[in-house]
Amino acid sequence: MTENVKTRIKGAVLEVTLDRPKANAVDLKTSREMGEIFADFRDNPDLRVAIITGAGEKFFCPGWDLKAADGGDEVDGDYGVGGFGGMQELPDLNKPIIAAVNGICCGGGLEIALSTDIILAAEHASFALPEINSGTVADAASIKLPKRIPYHIAMEMLLTGRWLDVQEANRWGFVNEILPAEKLMDRAWEMAELIASGPPLVMAAIKEVVRDAEDSKFQDALDRITSRQLKTVDTLYGSEDMLEGFKAFAEKRDPIWRGK
Repeated sequence: MTENVKTRIKGAVLEVTLDRPKANAVDLKTSREMGEIFADFRDNPDLRVAIITGAGEKFFCPGWDLKAADGGDEVDGDYGVGGFGGMQELPDLNKPIIAAVNGICCGGGLEIALSTDIILAAEHASFALPEINSGTVADAASIKLPKRIPYHIAMEMLLTGRWLDVQEANRWGFVNEILPAEKLMDRAWEMAELIASGPPLVMAAIKEVVRDAEDSKFQDALDRITSRQLKTVDTLYGSEDMLEGFKAFAEKRDPIWRGK
């Protein structure tokens, strides 16, 4: 927990709340704090899933703090070990993360959400990439968004900065569920605890396989999996958990996952 980022742990789930009034904008200091939090999450064997959300009812995160930039923060400054927002450049982050978008999610805030694995959103949430209006480029979003939603919609967002309400975001497929604001965190925790109850070595392998295969030809990616070239896959294939899964199935009982 830091001045700008609050954390809460329950069981195997970490909740991270960006709490920087008035709008939860991210400056260099906050980004570095988020990177340290997510690096600790990555390295803590007792934690399996994270939730990221924003404090308050209006903003999830509007992205980069332009006032901090005007006050001396450099746009190409030190964002910390995980890059902007703490996770999108963090190496080997092979644990699931859920975004609970509780309001305005734009610019770098949308890039943070796109760095997660599941996006839940309140009914009043809205989304945009308004960097074009500030004379800069939404760099991470320019890479990620055209791979997540139809190309022409992504390019319209990037080139015009127009806003999407939550219904349209859901229709284009980058919001998983729309929820009443008062039920958003309950649903995020419900999903996090469901995922946390699953086999952690398989979760890690899924994340690494998806990331590795993003720009690969199918056969090349499959060959790296079957030849155990990916660290998480190699760990899984030689694990007690994999044997436990087979044994539990044969014995018609629930498996007990130990993460080893």
